[in-house]
Amino acid sequence: MTNEPIRDEPRLFDALHENENAVVRALRAGARAESSDEEGTTALYLASVQDRVGAVRLLLAAGADPDRASGPGASDLPLCGAACGGHTEVVEALLSAGARPDLREEFGFTALRWAVGLGHAATVELLLARGADPLLPGPREEAMLVLAARRGSLRTVRALLAHGAGAEGQEPVVALALAEARRIAGLDPERELRRQLEEAYGSGIETVTLRDRRGGEETMTVQVLRDGVPSAGADQHMRHGEIAALLGEAP
Repeated sequence: MTNEPIRDEPRLFDALHENENAVVRALRAGARAESSDEEGTTALYLASVQDRVGAVRLLLAAGADPDRASGPGASDLPLCGAACGGHTEVVEALLSAGARPDLREEFGFTALRWAVGLGHAATVELLLARGADPLLPGPREEAMLVLAARRGSLRTVRALLAHGAGAEGQEPVVALALAEARRIAGLDPERELRRQLEEAYGSGIETVTLRDRRGGEETMTVQVLRDGVPSAGADQHMRHGEIAALLGEAP
């Protein structure tokens, strides 16, 4: 299996921007489920990152490899792309088709690393239930439990603990996660997120702060405004205090 572009099948990529019936027509007309565009992006990867679960299922049923790397340099995996977006139904479809949950992308990220770092708790729960290793470190040797504590998603922390992240022998990791949760709980979250954005975009930026609930957990987002239009942002969940209390009770 290669990532060489299949240049005579643009109809399938056009169909992905339409609807599932268009995908069916393209496949029945002879388009290959393994098609990739001029940049090496596979149809399955594109459907996965766009949360097109119906199209993903059609491509998988037509023979698309759920573990086939995509993009320039074959650096991106469909499962990681879906997990990064919190597209839990797509993740489930890929896993059901045989995607390996702990397969790493070119720079060392796994699907679980993406989901934990971004606080996609439902996706984390599914990946763990389907065999993802909660003790497998990220590309910088970061522990998943520490990342979850930093993110502030209590639901994610609970899922990791339930699958062995706080098991015997993991006491140093639990202690690090506890320290991180306590540290962030003592910060002003809006000020901290703005500081992160100022480091990236310079001081004097105009920002707006939003609060919403994702997966039943409060999330704060600080967005950079350019001419009144959001152009970038940073966000975090808001349950660091509860995480610290939970980890403080962990065996």
